[in-house]
Amino acid sequence: MAAELAGKVAAVTGAASGIGLASAEAMLAAGARVVLVDRDEAALATVCNRLGDAAIPLVIDLLDPKDCASLLPQVLEKAGQLDILHANAGLYIGGDLVDADTAAIDRMLNLNINVVMKNVRDALPHMIARRTGDIIVTSSLAAHFPTPWEPVYASSKWAINAFVQIVRRQVFKHGVRIGSISPGPVITSLLADWPEEKLKEAKESGSLVEASEIANVVLFMLTRPRGMTIRDVVVMPTNFDL
Repeated sequence: MAAELAGKVAAVTGAASGIGLASAEAMLAAGARVVLVDRDEAALATVCNRLGDAAIPLVIDLLDPKDCASLLPQVLEKAGQLDILHANAGLYIGGDLVDADTAAIDRMLNLNINVVMKNVRDALPHMIARRTGDIIVTSSLAAHFPTPWEPVYASSKWAINAFVQIVRRQVFKHGVRIGSISPGPVITSLLADWPEEKLKEAKESGSLVEASEIANVVLFMLTRPRGMTIRDVVVMPTNFDL
C-alpha cells in the first residue's frame, strides 16, 4: 500500500478492538503514526506491542471528564500534532426500551454523544490553527432508519449524524473536514447484546461485515483530495435486507 498518510498523526478512540483497531491498523499501513486510545490498558499494550513503534498507546477512560479532557494534550505530548481524529468509541444497548436499565442508558448516551462532541470540540482549535485536519465519527446504519430493536442506540446515532453534518458546515472554511461512517452490522463485541436468534440468522445469511472492511472505507474517506469531503457513507452487507 502507498504511504498515503505518511507524516500524519491520527488518534483513534476505542482502539483496542473492533472497528477502532481495524482503523488504526489501516492508518498505520498507510504510513501514519497512530495514538490508540482505550481504557483497557492490558489490551492496548498487547495490540501496540504487535503493531510496532508507530502505534502509541494512550490509556484514557473517556467517561471520566478529566480523563476525557486530557485527550488532545496527551496526544500532542506523545506525537506533537494531530491530523486525524477517528471518534470511534461507543456502547450498544438493544432490546425493548421498557427492559433497558436507566444507568446503562445514561452511560451509552454519554459515550456515544457527549464524549464524541467533547473530543471533536477539543481537537478543532488545533486543526483550525493548522488550517488542516480530518475527523471521522463512527455512526451506524441505525442512524438512517428507525430500527425496532435499538431505540436508545439508534437515537444516539441519529443525534451524532446531525452533529457531524452541522459541524461540517462550521469548519470546512478552516480546511477541516468532518464526516461519519455508518456501518451495518459489523462482527464486533457490540453485537453481544443482539438477540441470539437474530445474530445466528445474520451470520448464516451473510448479513455481517468485517471491521477491516469498514477500516478500508475510513481510509478512502481520509485520502480524498482536500477539495472533497465524504460527509456520510453508509456501508452494509449486500445481504442485509434478506
